[in-house]
Amino acid sequence: MLGLFNKNANTLLGIDISSTSVKLLELSRSGSRYKVEAYAVEPLPPNAVVEKNIAELEGVGQALTRVLSKARSGVKSVAVAVAGSAVITKTIEMEAGLSDDDLENQLKIEADQYIPYPLEEVAIDFEVQGPSPRNPDRVEVLLAACRKENVEVREAALALSGLTAKVVDVEAYALERAYGLLAEQLGGGQEVLTVAVVDIGATMTTLSVLHDGRTIYTREQLFGGKQLTEEIQRRYGLSVEEAGLAKKQGGLPDDYDSEVLQPFKEAVVQQVSRSLQFFFAAGQFNDVDYILLAGGTASIPDLDRLIQQKIGTQTLVANPFADMALGSRVNAGALASDAPSLMIACGLALRSFD
Repeated sequence: MLGLFNKNANTLLGIDISSTSVKLLELSRSGSRYKVEAYAVEPLPPNAVVEKNIAELEGVGQALTRVLSKARSGVKSVAVAVAGSAVITKTIEMEAGLSDDDLENQLKIEADQYIPYPLEEVAIDFEVQGPSPRNPDRVEVLLAACRKENVEVREAALALSGLTAKVVDVEAYALERAYGLLAEQLGGGQEVLTVAVVDIGATMTTLSVLHDGRTIYTREQLFGGKQLTEEIQRRYGLSVEEAGLAKKQGGLPDDYDSEVLQPFKEAVVQQVSRSLQFFFAAGQFNDVDYILLAGGTASIPDLDRLIQQKIGTQTLVANPFADMALGSRVNAGALASDAPSLMIACGLALRSFD
């Protein structure tokens, strides 16, 4: 089984392995309040992860070892995620009242018609969603399937640094869980909202539209912060590392803002606008209540204001930690600037409290 929906009472580190970095987060909870106990971000070697697939196991394993010692966490159990594009999900109706074992056996028989790979190559999991609205004698079951190699390569990378994958989740569900913390900041949690979460990573931009807290649409496109880094390199003759640091810490020539940063911000606005147009064209919505910016690129100053001004929808930078307490090992300033890129890690760390 894939372990997508494991119930687990112990603390899990949320570890997000993205295309350019490994992000680690440990949360605790007292009453209804969460606390960030530890967090760290560590860059990955170039091309160690290509379009969400681990290409160099050793490089990822070494980055995991470094991120672990940086975070100074003693926890060894982990929740990781596979990309939504690697997972097939399907809601199917089954007879009500079956035991988990019977459900599992029945699903394995039925899964064949939904999954385009040989079943022995696939990890399968399921979760009963509740009674079928059409027939009270049946239940709706969410089936999730993913090629075993996608799961096994993540387990192998974690094992290289002495960690164990207790939960393998799907990025979209992790994002949904982290979004639950932000819903309060938006409409006071009362009304039903349609929110576009735009996660701008290094190479990929993912639009996820959530309606009433559930993902109803996702679309990935190749566009990300790496384009800005490459432009800085090209224009100022810097190495990848120098360009990446300069992008974060500043110190670039005076023309940087107008000649490099501004055109990139305009390109981001275009990407967001285009993604939303695809979403509106696809279905019953022609508007969203909010745009939430996530991913490393979301931290670019005033990007939220520019998007709001051009698209006309209230835009906020995602910070799932706004209402959390911070442990003594956590640097508040660093966490605030990394917050938008920690949405998936946060959603994974929240699996500790299922």
